[in-house]
Amino acid sequence: MTAHDLTRRDALKALGAAGVTVAGGAAALTWSDSDDDSDDRPLGESERETLHAVAKTVYPSELDGIGAFVDAFIAGRLYAAPERADGIADAVAALDAYTSEWEDAPFREVEADRREETLTGMGVDTAEPDPDGYPRERVRYYIVNELLFALYSSPTGGELVGLENPQGHPGGTESYRHS
Repeated sequence: MTAHDLTRRDALKALGAAGVTVAGGAAALTWSDSDDDSDDRPLGESERETLHAVAKTVYPSELDGIGAFVDAFIAGRLYAAPERADGIADAVAALDAYTSEWEDAPFREVEADRREETLTGMGVDTAEPDPDGYPRERVRYYIVNELLFALYSSPTGGELVGLENPQGHPGGTESYRHS
């Protein structure tokens, strides 16, 4: 099995596929390392760690660089649509409430081998994504689908599933040649 490295470039390409334009300041887009509790910054370190844990659960195991990729993608999404932060924070809180009930710990602290079972137990794997729905539907919408979209719309993620050119990425004439 070969490892594939997710990069900030992949995150920027995925943001472009999502219609997010981050021109000159794109290189500076990062998740703040501070856990700011102010009203204008609802996402802190615990939400960041939860997004990393979910990504490590739903992404293929041969990927490296997941944390930096997720940080850059989410930072870009929030830069373009700051109102998404409330939905993400709410979905993380719903996931943590469920996980605490069954595992006595928030999702980010659950052993890696139990995380997939936890998401399945919550019903996230079969839930219809709905930003205003039941907790499992919000987790599916704001966390799982967001992370999967980011991965599979990036060049590295697309390559994993055999898509040379994820939607929105030009590939040149070689991608259109047939053998």
